[in-house]
Amino acid sequence: MNKNPYEVLGVARDASDADIKKAYHKLVMKYHPDKNPGDKSAEEKFKEVNNAFDILKDPQKRAAYDRFGDAAFAGGNASGAGNPFGAGFGGFAGGAGMDDILREAMRGFGFDGFGGFGGRGGMNTQQRGRDLLDTVTISLKDAFFGTTHTVNFSSNVTCDKCNGHGTDDGKPAPVCSRCGGSGVVQTRQGFFAVETPCPECNGLGRKISKKCSKCDGTGTVHKQRSLEVKIPAGVEDGSRLRLSGQGEAGMNGAPAGDFYIDVHVRPDDKFERDGNDLILKTDVPFTTLALGGEIDVETIDDKQLSVKVTAGTQIGSRLRVRGKGMPNPHRSGSFGDLYIEITMTVPTKLTDKQKKALEEFAGKSKPSKKSGWF
Repeated sequence: MNKNPYEVLGVARDASDADIKKAYHKLVMKYHPDKNPGDKSAEEKFKEVNNAFDILKDPQKRAAYDRFGDAAFAGGNASGAGNPFGAGFGGFAGGAGMDDILREAMRGFGFDGFGGFGGRGGMNTQQRGRDLLDTVTISLKDAFFGTTHTVNFSSNVTCDKCNGHGTDDGKPAPVCSRCGGSGVVQTRQGFFAVETPCPECNGLGRKISKKCSKCDGTGTVHKQRSLEVKIPAGVEDGSRLRLSGQGEAGMNGAPAGDFYIDVHVRPDDKFERDGNDLILKTDVPFTTLALGGEIDVETIDDKQLSVKVTAGTQIGSRLRVRGKGMPNPHRSGSFGDLYIEITMTVPTKLTDKQKKALEEFAGKSKPSKKSGWF
């Protein structure tokens, strides 16, 4: 039976999401296996904390627990193994969806799924591994070219001694004779039929007579891992990448979860990004704006580009250079545009000749009696 998740995290039933996360981060740091090597008690606490957080962080699971209690997760825990990243990383729920949760809850009250009474629908005994999450922050230039990110972490992986079956001989365990592989047994209480985890196989559906000595029958072991993630060119800030099947291993041969990477792109000192377009603010001399000419700018890929400025160009205008923006991550070979936003720095020191020329341009100086204006 699952422990009360509110009691495990030490929060009230009306606790906010922020309070729940704060309590979770504090406890997961305290009981993390890396900080308590060989401490079985701390390992169990770590699992309890993660299971509790897996329920309370999900609005649907939390609502199901508040309404049905432990019956909302009949047949197994609300989540898989503990979060391997510890504080700062949140795993995703690696279990069933809301329909499955409610279906199991209804079974606990004698209903077979959502229709009828006393049916024997069978329970999905495979406990899928947890999804995992990492966050990486890259530069805008890395986002332009694409890059790789190496993730080092620890998580549950398939036991290599028993091939994930949890058996001493490494072969699949025989189907449980009591539950017929369903993982549940059914008893009748008058009008109702109640399904509970099979006590013979503990809800697995297979009877392990002799457990694997390395994983103690779970089919998984905890170890250090390393993943190299390719971040595609043109990736946008806030993108989420998915590596299918690279999450935690499922118990007793169940499918592994997925691994997610949340990508954040740092603001650049020179370039501002707008979708796939880039904006570059560039100082242009007053004479070039007035008379026209060319300016040299450096693109995001460190190349020099000569851009024509027409006479009379105003400050704040944007010059468009097609195809010199960011790669389009959804269309190979397609690029956004580069917009050069015209700015001008007013000089603070002028020679007498320069001052006189500007005064004459502004019409403030008096014409010479000898030559007049011309």
